[in-house]
Amino acid sequence: MLNNLPPLAPFRPRLLQDLRGYNGEKLGRDMGAGATVGIVALPLAMAFAIASGLKPEAGLWTAIIAGFLISALGGTSVQIGGPAGAFIVIVYGIVERYGVANLLIATASAGVLLFLLGLFRLGTLVRYVPVSVVIGFTNGIAVLIALSQVRDWLGLDIAKMPGDFFSQIGTIAHHLGSFNPYAFGLGALCVIGLFVWPRLWAVDSQFRRQLEQVDTMSALKATSRLPAPVVALVTLSLLAWAMKLPVETIGTRFGGIPQGLPALALPEFSWQTAKQLVTPTLTIALLGAIESLLCARVADQLSDTPKHDPNQELMAQGVANFVVPFFGGMPATGTIARTVTNIRSGAVSPIAGIVHAATLAAVVLIAAPLAQHIPLAVLAGVLLFVAWNMGEWREFGRLRHFSNHYRLMMLSTFLVTIVFDLTVAVELGLVLACLLFVRRQSDIFRADPLPQQHPGLVQFRLYGSLFFGAVSKIDPIVSVVETSPAGVRVELDAGQLISLDTSGLDALEQLHKLVGKRGGQLVLNHLNPQPNSLIERSGFGARLRGENTGAGHA
Repeated sequence: MLNNLPPLAPFRPRLLQDLRGYNGEKLGRDMGAGATVGIVALPLAMAFAIASGLKPEAGLWTAIIAGFLISALGGTSVQIGGPAGAFIVIVYGIVERYGVANLLIATASAGVLLFLLGLFRLGTLVRYVPVSVVIGFTNGIAVLIALSQVRDWLGLDIAKMPGDFFSQIGTIAHHLGSFNPYAFGLGALCVIGLFVWPRLWAVDSQFRRQLEQVDTMSALKATSRLPAPVVALVTLSLLAWAMKLPVETIGTRFGGIPQGLPALALPEFSWQTAKQLVTPTLTIALLGAIESLLCARVADQLSDTPKHDPNQELMAQGVANFVVPFFGGMPATGTIARTVTNIRSGAVSPIAGIVHAATLAAVVLIAAPLAQHIPLAVLAGVLLFVAWNMGEWREFGRLRHFSNHYRLMMLSTFLVTIVFDLTVAVELGLVLACLLFVRRQSDIFRADPLPQQHPGLVQFRLYGSLFFGAVSKIDPIVSVVETSPAGVRVELDAGQLISLDTSGLDALEQLHKLVGKRGGQLVLNHLNPQPNSLIERSGFGARLRGENTGAGHA
């Protein structure tokens, strides 16, 4: 029996494949792309950690350690791993309910689960999550990320934000009297700058065309390549420091970022605690798997590199999430924004992701003391921009073009994500998807009557799948048989019957018994392989042949 199980997935990192034929030209492209992404990741890693209720260094070292491991061991060539905006709401809720130590245990446990998912070749199962469910929880998470940043954007005097949606709104409304216009101004400038900067330097922008006629254009080229988040972080931090604006900074809230390597620490573990962390663990693993494989699919579409290996990618995600908690890190996954930046910067192999991690490590070890001057309102602006780009808001406008089933799945997942949590939302979305799929398949099945040639013959043609959700569609045949004269012959043309399950088989057997009681015959013609196989294995085919003496084809 064990010999029939599928083999385990081999552990073959994409890096080993991409190093074949690697040369100096590819190294140069990867070095440039990796350095660029490393700079982009700096403000995002800090912002994600702070928004999750952790210290900024937790995000930085997650980006460094997990980013290195995911690139070195993953199943894609250009994907960048690290802390992601999608985890903010999940991590904040876990920290508030269970504490940081239990977050580390849940993350490590999720890492083990992710590795096993890849090892047992379950990476492809993530593709079965309907796109409407993915869009629903992605937009819901984006709303929650934006809401979580209102405190720092408005500079409100709130010691600790609650975890649930309505409590957050109530807390914000209660503290609006502590509104800080300087923090609001910095956050607004940050958001505006993040929108304007890429468009300012776009190839077809009027500003760029005017500068091309000026001799200083060559000197400005380096500036144009700087990522917008880094430009916003540096310029607005300098502005707040030079003008001594009364706003909260990383230094005032966290005391700065330690300048040194993180210490290896083992969180306290007990089975009693682990039992309480089943739901957080499953949530982290599920979200990490979905995010990383969706990101890998985006990378496949945008780059010329070989298609990703989903099982190897999940194993790499598992290793990374198992390791980072021992250095005080947070959950990690594939990150779409940094991956796209990596591709557009010319990356061709996982070496770019490794360089990205090394660049971040160098910045942290050398320039960590400068981070204490970064205003939290600026990081809030960065995350507001991330939330806006993360959400697929146009999908709401396109809902009118889709079925009610699609609308129900997307909107219910979106609302439940906001009001409850991601796990409940995805569970609800998948249950709805299954129920609606059953209903749709049952609507497809038909039993159409054929023209009656003489009173003793009843003919029907079957279409679609006869399964547990469609057995009631056999009732019209039963009604006809019950009103027909004794000895009626019932012929069912099954040439268009695609599949049959045991419930459908039982419905046919009941029909067969009814026809037999009335002294008639049931004939199944033109059976396809799957229905025929089930009928033969169940013994129903033999019973049909015995009664019909070879007249029917079962």
